[in-house]
Amino acid sequence: MAKSEDPEKPGRIKQLRMIAKIIQQANPKGMPIVFLSAVGTLAVVVVIGLVTDYLWYSVFLGILAAFTVGLVVFGQLAQKAQYSILHGQTGAAAAVLQGMRGNWQVTPAIAVNRDQDIVHLVVGYPGVVLVSEGPGNRVAKMLKAEKQRISRVVLGIEIYDVQCGDGEGQVPLGKLQRHLMKLPRNLKKPSVNEVKDRLRSLPRNMPMPKGPMPKGARIPRGPKMR
Repeated sequence: MAKSEDPEKPGRIKQLRMIAKIIQQANPKGMPIVFLSAVGTLAVVVVIGLVTDYLWYSVFLGILAAFTVGLVVFGQLAQKAQYSILHGQTGAAAAVLQGMRGNWQVTPAIAVNRDQDIVHLVVGYPGVVLVSEGPGNRVAKMLKAEKQRISRVVLGIEIYDVQCGDGEGQVPLGKLQRHLMKLPRNLKKPSVNEVKDRLRSLPRNMPMPKGPMPKGARIPRGPKMR
């Protein structure tokens, strides 16, 4: 029996239109760049076909190549546009982290202070990663406190702390996924799942931040960690 589709979930064409609007709002030249990159690719392949006397074959290959290049450029511009929209919003780092591919578990806002600085919890092959949002001079104490609290639950597991932001020594929002992907693989899959199970019982000791967390921000997923 076929599974019924979620009526609230937009179709693929509608999703592409929505993303195209986001790109257009963030960068009015974005969609023309996508179009020109596809047309340029097609033109180059057709010219090669004319020179080599394989015109019709090159037209077919050119259409496939143009479609592929257009999608790649479209995806890159969509990612940049969505990062620009999320930038400065409360919980932006959590939205980016939840778009990561692979065996990652993200728990947003395990700690929040009165200034609305936040610490998120991430579990993956590197071990445990604490990701903060806020000025470095304020989040450093939060990260230290959470690191001490979590270390009691996951003894012997590597715990990293990452400050997401635009300050000195912080990781920009647009490079956050890549930064975590580059962390060393300290655990195998069974160990990752074991750490996840241990941390599920860890209570959240701070309230959720005021104001809306980013919802429906579909960050294009990055590459899987090898």
